[in-house]
Amino acid sequence: MTVHWVEKAEKRMGSDGKFDGLLAKMRVWATELGFSGLRVSDVAIEGAEERLTNWLSKGYHGDMHYMAAHGLKRCHPEQIVPGTVRVISLKMNYLPDKGVPTMAKERATASQPEMARISLYARGRDYHRVLRSRLQKLALKMEGEIGSFGYRVFTDSAPIMEVAIAAQAGIGWRGKNDLLISRDAGSFFFLGEILVDLPLPIDVPEKSFCGTCRRCQQSCPTGAIVGPRLIDARRCISYLTIEYKGSIPVELRPMIGNRIYGCDDCQLCCPWNRFAQKTDVEDFAVRHHLDHVTLVALAAWNQHMFEENMAGSPIRRIGYDCWCRNIAVAMGNALASNGDVDKPSLCNALTEMRERASDMVKEHIDWALGQDSQDAV
Repeated sequence: MTVHWVEKAEKRMGSDGKFDGLLAKMRVWATELGFSGLRVSDVAIEGAEERLTNWLSKGYHGDMHYMAAHGLKRCHPEQIVPGTVRVISLKMNYLPDKGVPTMAKERATASQPEMARISLYARGRDYHRVLRSRLQKLALKMEGEIGSFGYRVFTDSAPIMEVAIAAQAGIGWRGKNDLLISRDAGSFFFLGEILVDLPLPIDVPEKSFCGTCRRCQQSCPTGAIVGPRLIDARRCISYLTIEYKGSIPVELRPMIGNRIYGCDDCQLCCPWNRFAQKTDVEDFAVRHHLDHVTLVALAAWNQHMFEENMAGSPIRRIGYDCWCRNIAVAMGNALASNGDVDKPSLCNALTEMRERASDMVKEHIDWALGQDSQDAV
C-alpha cells in the first residue's frame, strides 16, 4: 500500500477528500453480493492489547498456540498489512431459516440423544471461500470506481481481532458470550474484512443491549464463559470438538452431549437471535442432511466417505480422526442417557468403527461402550 494511491483516490472522489459517495455505492454493492451490513473502523482497537494479554496469561487459549504466535501484532491491522488506515467490516447471514423456526428445530434435536448436533454455520459450504470471493469482488468494484488502491481481504484468515474491529465499526456489540450481536440480525452471521489504505469516514460503535441478561453464561454446558466476554477455550465445546486434536478430558465428555462439531447453545438462548435473518446465499444451504442425521449414520462413514462428503465443508479441516472421536463421545452420551435410544445399534456402530480407528479414537470408543455397561448396572 502506498500514499500515492490514497492521494489519487482523494482527487478522484473530490477535492475535499470525502468518500461519502463511494461508501454509499459500496453498501449497495455489498448487498448485491449477499452481505447484510458494511461499516468502517479505524485501525486503533481500543483496549485490545490489554484484553489479549490478560486472556493469554490465563492460558485460556489452550492449544491454540497461533493465538500467541503473533503477539500484540494481532491488535494492529496496520502491522499485518503495512499502509492500512481503515478496516471495512462486513457481515453475512448464514441461517437457512429465520431465528424463531431455527431455535425451535434446534431445541428438538437437542432432546434426541441419537441425533448428531452440528453447529449451524458448518452445515453448508466453507464460509472462508464464500466470503473471500465476494470480498474480492467488492474490492474490484471499488477499484473500478476510484482506480487502484492498496487492499487485502480476510475472513477469519489473518491474525487480526475481527470481532473487536467489527464492534468498533458498529456492526454490533460484543455479547457476554464474546460474540458480536446485532439488533436486527442476532449473532448468526459471518464476518469479513477489507484492509485498505483509503481514509474512509469511520462509523461509530453500537452500545451494548445485553443489559443484565446472563442467559448465554448460564446455558454454557461446560461453564466456559467464565465472565462477561471472557471465554476459557479449554472448556468450550467448539474448541474441544474443532480446534483440539488430543484426547477430550473425561470429565468434560458427558457435558458435550450429542454435539459433534461446535456448539451453538450460547446463541440459541440469546433473546436477540429471535431477530436472526435467513440467508440469501445458496452456498450456506444444508448439505448431506447435516441438520437431521443420526450418529449411527455418520459413524458408518469411512475415511474416504468423510473426505468425499466433507469436500468444500469447514468440517473437513478437523480430519477423520477427530470426526470419529467426536462421534464416539456423543454415542457414549446417548448410551448413558435415559432417553428412548436404540442401544444395540449404537454399540454395533461403535464396535464397527473401532475396527478402523486410530489408538486415540479407540480410547474414546472404549469409553463410550463403557457408558452402556454403567447404565446397565
